[in-house]
Amino acid sequence: MSASNATLQEATPELSNDGLLGIVALVAVLFVVFGLVVSPPGDIVPGLVKILLARDTLITDYIGVGGMGAAFVNAGLLTLVSAGIYRLAGAKIGGASIACLMLVLGFGLFGKNLLNIWPIIGGVYLYSLYKQEDFAAHINTAFFGCALAPVFSEILFSTAIPMSIGLPLGLATGLLMGFMLPPAAAQLFKAHMGFSLYNMGFTAGIVGTLVVAIYKSYGFVPDPVFIWTTGNNWLLGSFLTVLFLGLIAGGLYVDRASLGKMKEILALSGQSPSDFVALVGIGPTLVNMGLTGAIGMVYVLLVGGDLNGPVIGAIFTMVGFAAYGKHPKNVLPIMVGVFIGSLAKPWSASDPSIVLAALFGTTLAPIAGRFGWYWGIVAGFVHSSAAQAVGVLHGGLNLYNNGFAAGIVASVLAPVITAIQWRKADKPEEKL
Repeated sequence: MSASNATLQEATPELSNDGLLGIVALVAVLFVVFGLVVSPPGDIVPGLVKILLARDTLITDYIGVGGMGAAFVNAGLLTLVSAGIYRLAGAKIGGASIACLMLVLGFGLFGKNLLNIWPIIGGVYLYSLYKQEDFAAHINTAFFGCALAPVFSEILFSTAIPMSIGLPLGLATGLLMGFMLPPAAAQLFKAHMGFSLYNMGFTAGIVGTLVVAIYKSYGFVPDPVFIWTTGNNWLLGSFLTVLFLGLIAGGLYVDRASLGKMKEILALSGQSPSDFVALVGIGPTLVNMGLTGAIGMVYVLLVGGDLNGPVIGAIFTMVGFAAYGKHPKNVLPIMVGVFIGSLAKPWSASDPSIVLAALFGTTLAPIAGRFGWYWGIVAGFVHSSAAQAVGVLHGGLNLYNNGFAAGIVASVLAPVITAIQWRKADKPEEKL
């Protein structure tokens, strides 16, 4: 038994919690360094102040708000602080935690900042105290739940509400939403059965819709925002290429057999929970993260899209969830489905909302992984329409708009596919 365990350990090198957090921290530091290189030092602090004071409603590209340097410094610092909280909480680091922290990094370029995330996190912390449970057990929910961080910014910086009222109202609303997220997320997961990887996007969409509906009934309607930068594809594409090559090289350094083990990842459906770090090891997972991120970047460039804060946020969502459900084989059908949708519907594949739908829509990757590539294309095609329709419900205050739409798509489509395939199965229970 011991010899077998030794062989397995040799075949699948592992890293400690600190080692895994160190990888995330290294990527975050590279964001900060990049930000300091591309913008004059004197522009960084004023840019960060502008970012902190932004309303953050979808879509607010921090590169357009505070400048490229400030946007990347905000994202890097926010992720470093978040990783520090994970360490202080003693949280177990696995694929889900890596996905969560990579989302913090990506959305640090549009929507999340060092000011607006704390009410949501505080609300989840209060929930853990109320339930007498360790905060570490809910820490992913807390940081994923920062999808609703713009609610705090919108209330605080709205011209319709004075600061003396907006601050306590925003804090109370954020704390309440955070308190609601853990039980709501656990319940709503059952609706899509793990076929949408962004369960918190679905949950935040539901909670955000309720909150916005209440505020609208009192006459407070969020004003739409659209800040979208262009013209930086070469610079940002070069930076992302270096990062993705670095992730692949890091995976090979940790485990020389990582490329060969990619076939084990590609064989997985990705249906949540699907922790690639635990199932296959950190080496192949890092390689998968680099390859999956590169696919997202190449898609954007091929369709003529823009690399900017929101798009890089979407790409890093793919990178993060490449540790927890996504891989090249199950994301490509979803992206193809969204692209086909752009040919058959009155919009272009390079339109901002459609580019984001193709990237974020890969949350539906488990449908392709579990039921086949053709159903993945169908899911992507349907999602391309759903993602355009649901934003009005939460007023752009749920950063994971595509996660909300995909949760609805998966909740309807997965049972339908299962029912169709049941007709072909001798023992339908084996298909579940």
